[in-house]
Amino acid sequence: MSSETTKETIVVKTGEAAAAPAAGRGEWKCPMGDRHVHRDDVRKVWKECQEESFWYRALPLSLGSMAVTGGLIYNGVWKQSKRLGYFPKLAVAGILGFAVGKASYVGTCRSKFQKIGIEGGPWSEGPGFGPFNKSGHGHRACHHVCEECKKKAQDAPAEQLKS
Repeated sequence: MSSETTKETIVVKTGEAAAAPAAGRGEWKCPMGDRHVHRDDVRKVWKECQEESFWYRALPLSLGSMAVTGGLIYNGVWKQSKRLGYFPKLAVAGILGFAVGKASYVGTCRSKFQKIGIEGGPWSEGPGFGPFNKSGHGHRACHHVCEECKKKAQDAPAEQLKS
């Protein structure tokens, strides 16, 4: 028996080469249209939104509304409950301030989700992620117009007329 050394050639396909088979079948996919968003990125942005909305909006508004309510009760503008005292009014003010603070941060979170490629985040009515994803299977629809897309759109009617 003899041993022989063989040299193998490894072929690496780039994005253009990978899109070529789809073009051969009559379909062309936009290179930016079927981008996958990693779950780790989504979790990171979601956690960041939760923490920032708490520390920068919800907590300050909650404490501020409780302070104003306490001041109104102390000055006699509002009367405290005979049975429970000032606690119910302060609790309601704190809860409402917290809810308004969280809700006021939705626009900022939406822009953070758009930066990673998710249109609108969990609050959008269009293509999103999760069970409400209307574009299907965790991928987003292509909303941009690049030069390659324009060329393919112009060439498509000409190819259909030839067929």
